[in-house]
Amino acid sequence: MRDVTLRYLRVFPGTDSMSDSLKLRTPHQVHCKDCSLAALCLPLSLDFEDMDALDNIVKRGRPLKRGEFLYRQGDAFQSVYAVRSGALKSFSVSDSGEEQITGFHLPSELVGLSGMDTSTYMSSAQALETTSICEIPFERLDDLALQLPQLRRQLMRIMSREIRDDKQMLMLLSKKTADERIATFLVNLSSRFSARGFSANQFRLAMSRNDIGNFLGLAVETVSRVFTRFQHNNLIEAEGKEINIIDPIELCALAGGQINN
Repeated sequence: MRDVTLRYLRVFPGTDSMSDSLKLRTPHQVHCKDCSLAALCLPLSLDFEDMDALDNIVKRGRPLKRGEFLYRQGDAFQSVYAVRSGALKSFSVSDSGEEQITGFHLPSELVGLSGMDTSTYMSSAQALETTSICEIPFERLDDLALQLPQLRRQLMRIMSREIRDDKQMLMLLSKKTADERIATFLVNLSSRFSARGFSANQFRLAMSRNDIGNFLGLAVETVSRVFTRFQHNNLIEAEGKEINIIDPIELCALAGGQINN
């Protein structure tokens, strides 16, 4: 199965990954127990003492700049990463050099899990905008999960969600029209922003139209036409990357009904 992640309603210069830079601590850190995303991330269900144990293995460093790589396809797997702010895209490159975007990742979401069974990252992760990251060395996380059953269960929930998202993405690409795919994509983002305390109807797209098309298996021209059609039908307003969902009920119906995170 293709390594795809849709969080269903989920630098250009330089060649090194960012793992080393993330080891540098800064004076303005937000620790797990103080983080507003704790209820959506690994600390879910942990008490303060257990949260401190998790926090002790987390590495934080300077933010990634737009276009900077967190890791690259084929790099040795050492850590998983939680997005603290900003957004990432993950993508793989085929033997023929073709890029396939496999996911967009928002704050509280984990990236890098696909390397667990191969010892290398199966895709690259690149910042779409200025992005802050928590690095969690996997060996230490694995050891800690053996000691903390709640943490182990949360890891299993996250991996289960990954499997579910893969199946939903395959269904999206195989059965839905262009309008349905983009409606699903927008409803998905709406749900994810809402879960993080932001507006469900007004948000900014971190990704380009070209990235959206690549992810959904559509030509960029098709993406632009669908956005224009949605505006003419009073489903959305779009100004550059700014989106305002005018008719969320109709957009959700076009996406196939109620979407769950």
